[in-house]
Amino acid sequence: MRIALLTEGGYPFARGEAVVWCDRLLHGLDGHEFEIYALSRSARQEAAGWCELPANVVRVHTAPLWDGGADGGTARAADRPVQRRSGRAGAGAGAVRSGAFGRRERRRFGESFGELASAVCGAGPSALPDARGERPGSELARDDDQLADRFAAGLYGLAELARDCGGVAGALRSELAVRVLQSACRGPGTLRAAQRAGVSDLLAVAERLERALRPLSVDWYGCSGGDHPGGGCARGHGRDADRETGSACPGLAEADLCHVVGGGAAALPGLLAKRFFGTPLLITEYGVRLREHYLASAADAVAPTAAGAPVRALLASFQRQLAREAYAQAQLVTPGNTHARRWQERCGASREKLRTVYPGMDATPFAEIGERADSAKREDVRRDSRTEADSSTLVWVGRIAPEKDLIGLLHAFAEVRRAIPGARLRIVATSATRGPESAEYAERCRVLAAQLFPDEADGAGSVGESPVQFDELGSPAAPTRAQAYGAGAVVVLSSTVEGFPVSLVEAMFCGRATVSTDVGAVCEVIGGTGLVVPSRNPRALADSCTALLRDPERGERLGAAARARALELFTVEQNVEAFRGIYLELMSRWPVRKDGVAATPRRAEPQPFGRPAESRLPGRWADVTDTRAAVATSRSVPAGDRPGARRSAAPAAPTARSVRPGAPSAGAARTRKRSPAPSWARPDLPDGAAIGPRMRQQSVRTETRKEDRR
Repeated sequence: MRIALLTEGGYPFARGEAVVWCDRLLHGLDGHEFEIYALSRSARQEAAGWCELPANVVRVHTAPLWDGGADGGTARAADRPVQRRSGRAGAGAGAVRSGAFGRRERRRFGESFGELASAVCGAGPSALPDARGERPGSELARDDDQLADRFAAGLYGLAELARDCGGVAGALRSELAVRVLQSACRGPGTLRAAQRAGVSDLLAVAERLERALRPLSVDWYGCSGGDHPGGGCARGHGRDADRETGSACPGLAEADLCHVVGGGAAALPGLLAKRFFGTPLLITEYGVRLREHYLASAADAVAPTAAGAPVRALLASFQRQLAREAYAQAQLVTPGNTHARRWQERCGASREKLRTVYPGMDATPFAEIGERADSAKREDVRRDSRTEADSSTLVWVGRIAPEKDLIGLLHAFAEVRRAIPGARLRIVATSATRGPESAEYAERCRVLAAQLFPDEADGAGSVGESPVQFDELGSPAAPTRAQAYGAGAVVVLSSTVEGFPVSLVEAMFCGRATVSTDVGAVCEVIGGTGLVVPSRNPRALADSCTALLRDPERGERLGAAARARALELFTVEQNVEAFRGIYLELMSRWPVRKDGVAATPRRAEPQPFGRPAESRLPGRWADVTDTRAAVATSRSVPAGDRPGARRSAAPAAPTARSVRPGAPSAGAARTRKRSPAPSWARPDLPDGAAIGPRMRQQSVRTETRKEDRR
């Protein structure tokens, strides 16, 4: 089948989110064809280039969501066929259309954008529970549903307008959009922050909304039944072109399934594909986009150039309404862990649509360390690896940042040193510090380590050395991640904020015991194979580390159990097979397309696997006429001409045989042209003709017997 992979700020750009995961998914599902629809976030991301694309990627479409993408009212996009030699794509054409508006179009835009703006500015109750853990009552929930309906009406109204006029990017940047937004903010029952919005705030919100709604105006939706949402059929050259006519594949109109990675603006093309063509929608979120927006907004609020409270409130409301609509329209939502699943439930996702699929990780780089930990000759291994993994060494691996709480870890290690004087701590930074805040925090950690643990010497003639060692990944002390984890007996995670703890899974692959704080999906990942303590509690962290360092056998048992759990749940193979089954499940429950248009449940009854893989074979299949017509025009083949029959001296004249209506003669089955595809896969056969003559005769005889019995 052909899968449309929709991303924002991710694959196929080399610098992006979930790039490694998408690459592994595409390589693992090499039996499917993929079209990539990517939204870029910055010029720097586009300048970094693309990843090496696998052979099953037939075309890549890109569009910008950043300021440089708009030039003179038209943001350029790329629609590129894949070139295999370089792994990059050749030049193509595409655009984010601004659209040509008249009086009628401006009125339609004002009505649709007014509905969307009213829903964004509305002060409806949130789906989040209150401080007591209670959800809104039925009346308040009804008001929230009304806002969701208004948002959907406005969103799809703008999509229909973009389909008819060629785009709405220019209208979203116009004075009319600002006036409509101002009217919505001044209406009754709006957010308090929206009521205080000034002109500068309204201009900022209109600009951000234009970027977020830019996918409505891209030419990705192609032709379906001769109509193009943007006013014309996108053309191109590539492996997705029709093998006989050379015409380009009409974008999302020909996709069997839309797979959105990450949510957010990337969900908009999937929503429109379902709206216009009935294409099923699958959403995968390993980090909930709405949660990320809240965290980023809170971090930017203290910046000198931060947007005002009205801007942050309106943008958060827009993201919340968009997430709710995406979850409502998706056939299936696959969170990466229970923590993300709870967020999606609070944002309106139905529990019946949620299915947790853990992100797959490559266990090969950690196999040597893990197998060494699981070796039957554990005593010899421990003796040989004393210098590599000291039984009294704690290891922390990750990115140095304030949310990692290394200061709390250093205070906890001070307690460990009082209980075990020979204990050591290795802090391995996996990447360079990002921004001045992280650099300042890293320097504070080094200064604190020097104050708490001054250089100590074993004797008068030896050189003093601190028990806390700071290393960087790739240095001689820690060349690889596996060797960094293998250098200690216990791996520590001290974070105060965490999503899916990748470092813990890597430590589990290495067969190491772990001590972690109870944040994010830590408990779900660890299970019963490690120790979990409250966050921001150095004493509890120190007690757990001390307990494992004093009991190496317990640490070995926990490490072996952790490795078995990681290999069972968190490997690439498990993730790929899960999505292989999900793709087949969604296609088996979705109606087949008829005459180039997807049959929605209102148009036709579902036909599971109605368009099999054989329908994509190149070339034309042999034309086969109706069985009854073949019976009427066929002639019986003489017995001497049949394959394997003994030829007589004088061929006998053919004798007439009576043919029962609806049953073909023996010669009719042999005069039919052979088809390279099985009969059940040929769309040129009429209904009921694909069962074959022998099965038809048996069916008629069965019906005759039933009538005789009656």
